[in-house]
Amino acid sequence: MKLEGRLVRLRAVEPDDAERLYMWENDPAVWEVSGTLAPFSRHDFARFVEEQRADIYRTGQQRLMIDTAAGETVGTVDLFEFDARNRRAGIGILIYDPQHRNRGYASEALRLVAAYARETLDLHQLWCTVGACNGASLALFRKAGYKTTGIRREWNLTPRGYEDELLLQLPLDTADEG
Repeated sequence: MKLEGRLVRLRAVEPDDAERLYMWENDPAVWEVSGTLAPFSRHDFARFVEEQRADIYRTGQQRLMIDTAAGETVGTVDLFEFDARNRRAGIGILIYDPQHRNRGYASEALRLVAAYARETLDLHQLWCTVGACNGASLALFRKAGYKTTGIRREWNLTPRGYEDELLLQLPLDTADEG
């Protein structure tokens, strides 16, 4: 399975990524979409990087780094709540720096990870949740073929008040593509 496209390459987390992840995950601007309420320590990320060497079947999660064709690391894509029995996983994506957004990196990363999930992990579907007011993420996932299948009303408390959260799903089995 090749995790490389025209614009990006997905790769395993390396020890050198710990400081970058520490910076990204501790940015309060990211907390609203990641569900984070408190900062992480450098030790947390060193341990996280070490755990990423383990198999998704053991840990239930897998993070891949998103590198551009030029070799710059611009984001992450996560598979989480991996459920081997029901052949599904949650997915989340972050392109950290706004200057790297709207360049096709996230779209290609979602396409590559969906192929990996289908061909290597033999998953039936991927799912994500997105705040109803997060138009950029909703557009990204919908462009990638995800369909809204549910709404949790007034689910997340944000600085703007309570907001709905949408559940989106992407079928991966060829039988589901008809």
